[in-house]
Amino acid sequence: MMEDTLSSSPALSTRAAGLFGTLQLHYQTLLDKSTPHTGIRWAATGFIGLLFLLRIVLAQGWYIICYALGIYLLNLFLAFLTPKIDPEMAEEIEEAEEASESGPGLLPVKNDDEFRPFIRRLPEFKFWLSATKALLLSFVCSFFAFLDIPVYWPILLFYWIFLFVVTMRRQIQHMIKYRYVPFANFGKQRYKSGR
Repeated sequence: MMEDTLSSSPALSTRAAGLFGTLQLHYQTLLDKSTPHTGIRWAATGFIGLLFLLRIVLAQGWYIICYALGIYLLNLFLAFLTPKIDPEMAEEIEEAEEASESGPGLLPVKNDDEFRPFIRRLPEFKFWLSATKALLLSFVCSFFAFLDIPVYWPILLFYWIFLFVVTMRRQIQHMIKYRYVPFANFGKQRYKSGR
């Protein structure tokens, strides 16, 4: 009897691994198919966010989870707005390269330099995927009573608004200082087809 249990264990783990692999393949296929549908993806995420907020308002609880979600989404949004290569670091690298004369700099510094598009630190798809996972996890966490820690929610809301204003002001100042706009490529020429 003991031998039957031991001999079936590898077969069971092989079937479980196969099932997990199949589920992972279907999940990746679904993500790949959703990639070009930006509006639909964000609408679905917004709907999940509204359901979560409705749950928080109607249940009158889980404010800590809501606050943690807000901080996480703010962090994601800042990474989405930030360039992949920080211009402050690029200037230092450029100065070091000019001193050693080893090659061109990372970013154009003059108007006649080559145009380089804005590359985000966090791409839009990864931003959406992380935000959606966080919203779903927060929604699930709101069904567990032990996670409903009593707290005075207006203080958390005020503190989150304060953090948002301070960090966005700093980010906008950074955008102005280094002259980049993360929402449009203003310097890029667009060509019309000749047909």
